[in-house]
Amino acid sequence: MSRDNVPVNMPATPVVFVRFLIDADPSPGLLSRLLQPYAKRDLVPDRMWSHRAGDTMHVEIAMEAMPAEAVHLVEGNLSQVVGVRAVSRVARSCLRQVA
Repeated sequence: MSRDNVPVNMPATPVVFVRFLIDADPSPGLLSRLLQPYAKRDLVPDRMWSHRAGDTMHVEIAMEAMPAEAVHLVEGNLSQVVGVRAVSRVARSCLRQVA
């Protein structure tokens, strides 16, 4: 046992690299609404990129080490944001652990 009463040999929470690719209607406040699913789970994306192409806003949000159990929750919340047309996920396991 460690000093926090957690078994030393207990595996760390599994984490994955995940990148969400989002197409949405451009609107004021869209980008901040897309970050809300992360903020309410105390997660900070490593990368966020966006550009507008005509009547579509393309957004990429990536985390190098997202807790695996949060991936489907964040994905579901992103798809429910007003104006979002499509959410695609690219995920792979990673070696980096959450601090």
